Amino acid sequence: MSGRLVNGARPLMRILKLRNFPIFDQLKLEELLLRTSADNWCLLNDGTSPPSIVMGISGKPEKLLEVERVVKDGVPVIKRFSGGGTVIFDEGTLFVTLICSQSALPRLELYPRQILSWTEQLYVPVFEKAHGFKLREHDYVFNDRKFGGNAQSITKNRWLHHTSFLWDFADSRMGYLKLPERAPAYREGRNHRDFICRLGEHFPSREMFMDAVQKGLEHFFFLQEDSLAGVDGEFGGQPHISTTHFISTNELTVCTAQ
Repeated sequence: MSGRLVNGARPLMRILKLRNFPIFDQLKLEELLLRTSADNWCLLNDGTSPPSIVMGISGKPEKLLEVERVVKDGVPVIKRFSGGGTVIFDEGTLFVTLICSQSALPRLELYPRQILSWTEQLYVPVFEKAHGFKLREHDYVFNDRKFGGNAQSITKNRWLHHTSFLWDFADSRMGYLKLPERAPAYREGRNHRDFICRLGEHFPSREMFMDAVQKGLEHFFFLQEDSLAGVDGEFGGQPHISTTHFISTNELTVCTAQ
C-alpha cells in the first residue's frame, strides 16, 4: 500500500491513536513498523505511564543522568533505536511519530535536516494561533524555549520522525537529567526550567492539539485509522532487528562507580 495514491492525490497513511501507552512499548512498535511494514504510519500517544527516561542510541548514562538519584527512585531507563537527546516522559508528554516510505513524499530527500524542515511546514498551521513557533536546530520552540524534541531514524527508503511534546511536566523530574555537554547553541547554558516550556500554556486542550495534527497531515495524506490488535495480527510475528532495550539497574550502578 505504501505510496498508493487515494483519489489520485494523496498517499495513504495509517494512524494509530493511543492513550497512556508505555513508551517502551511505543518505541518497540515504532521499530517494528519501520522495519517490517511498507506503509505510511502516524502514531499519536496521549501521555505515557510509568514515567521513564529515554536515551538516544549513543547516550551514556554517566554523562547525561543523575544516576544515583535515578537508581534510588527506581526510574526506568530505556535506550531507543534512534538518535536524539535524553528525555523523561510521563503523563504530561504527547507523542507524534511519523513513519513513511520515500515514495510518499518523493521530493523529500532522506536527510535529517530536510525531514526536520518538512515537519516544520507541517506544524506551522497547527500552531498558527500560538506566537513564536519555529524550528531551532533540532527542536520545536516558542521563541527561544523548547516544547518539542525530535528523534529520527532513516533507512534506505524509509524514515521515522518521533516527536515528544511537553504538554506539561514536573519540575522535580527534570532533576534526573544533567545539562548535556553537547547542547544546542540557543540553549546558552540555561537550566531545564529556563530552557523548556509547556505546550499546555499555548494550546486550549490536548484533544484539540491532536486533532490539529491530524488536520495538518490531511494536507499530505489520506488518513485511515487502525488498531493495535490489527497491527499485531499483521506484523507481530515478523522477524526484524530490534534494538530498543532497558538499561538494567546493575548497568546503571556500574556507572556510579566509575
